[in-house]
Amino acid sequence: MDPALQGFTVSHHRTALVAMVLSGLMLTACSSGAAARPETGRQTVLDRLNEADHSPYSAALDAVTRSGTRRLQHMTGRINLGAPLTGRTTDKTEQYTEDVVMTRKHVYRRAVGTHGEWQIFSAAVAKGGIPTDRLPQYTRLILDHNGTVHQGTEPLRVSGRLTPKDIEKVDKTTGRNLRPATSIDADVWLDKKGRIVRVRQVIHLPSQPTVHNTLSLTDFKQPISVRVPGAS
Repeated sequence: MDPALQGFTVSHHRTALVAMVLSGLMLTACSSGAAARPETGRQTVLDRLNEADHSPYSAALDAVTRSGTRRLQHMTGRINLGAPLTGRTTDKTEQYTEDVVMTRKHVYRRAVGTHGEWQIFSAAVAKGGIPTDRLPQYTRLILDHNGTVHQGTEPLRVSGRLTPKDIEKVDKTTGRNLRPATSIDADVWLDKKGRIVRVRQVIHLPSQPTVHNTLSLTDFKQPISVRVPGAS
């Protein structure tokens, strides 16, 4: 073989080898990139929910229901989450102010400052329009109904529009309570630990003013002990 051609052949083989190595690196990089999960707002929300500590805990609650400029109800207190909803709150409306004790089976209500009998209700029906004990599932529900994730601020906000039947998939009682509504504009805020810290609902009703529900959860601590209240 001509020495010049031999050198060319060796050089050509080296070039081909380098090209193969580079090609392999590129394929590896492409493959690695393809396998990586895209950083989307939706995925960030799901990651936070999945990685959250699911152990029971308690939180300070502040919940307000308004219709137009009227404040219909204001509830404050401390509740247990991550388990069946229990807690102790004060419920104030235009007509009354009551102490409320929520156990796993019943809700007990009595006018503040009195020492009479407690009114007893089933815990299964003593719910409002926000599925407080199922907030992670509620957040996923909003995402699954074309929910929007507002990135760039903390806590992270998820918003969307639901119907009462949608909410029944998460909590039948809460969904049924909302049946008079035509639609519900829902917002949920979750922190970096995957805890829901705020919920807002704008409830649209036919031929009536919209109702606004807000729920704030703060001061996260260990669960509190809640017992059936005595008669006095």
